[in-house]
Amino acid sequence: MDATEAVKTKLDVREFGSNPVPPEVKLAVLEAARLTQSGNNSQHWRFILVQNPENLKRMSEDSPQGRWVGGATFAVIVCTDPTRGNHMLDAGRAVQDMQLTAWDLGVASGVFMGVDRPEFRRDFGIPDGLNPTIVVGFGYPKKKLLGKKDRLPLSSIAYLEKYGGGLDTLLGKSQRERK
Repeated sequence: MDATEAVKTKLDVREFGSNPVPPEVKLAVLEAARLTQSGNNSQHWRFILVQNPENLKRMSEDSPQGRWVGGATFAVIVCTDPTRGNHMLDAGRAVQDMQLTAWDLGVASGVFMGVDRPEFRRDFGIPDGLNPTIVVGFGYPKKKLLGKKDRLPLSSIAYLEKYGGGLDTLLGKSQRERK
């Protein structure tokens, strides 16, 4: 699948089937994270792959926002250095690359934050100086996904040259002619 198709069809999933995800797919997901750009090429992020069902259950118990991750096949904790001004952006970039790589391989995913708790640090050995910034749960979807998104039209959220500037002149055609 090409990148545009992946972006058009990728959905967040929080219900996973029981089919195991092969190790090669997990490594491809981690490799996508490794290859992601980071501010000043700092590469400060670190990634913890969690696949043991007991640890996934513990993870779900450690985060009120991520209770669903207990049903994932595996998860990746993205840890970042909070002293870097771009650490949240870098985490988001890595997550997006992991999710799109997984989606290309037929594996769905969902994300949650709100994990910077002492239990989470203790249970997953996260050292001081790094924050567990975001978690991505992965697995084959429990239900067949249609890949259909409910999104606002582009003309409602993007503008030309200034806020409110219509995009209809971008291609030299009016919005009505393109429909």
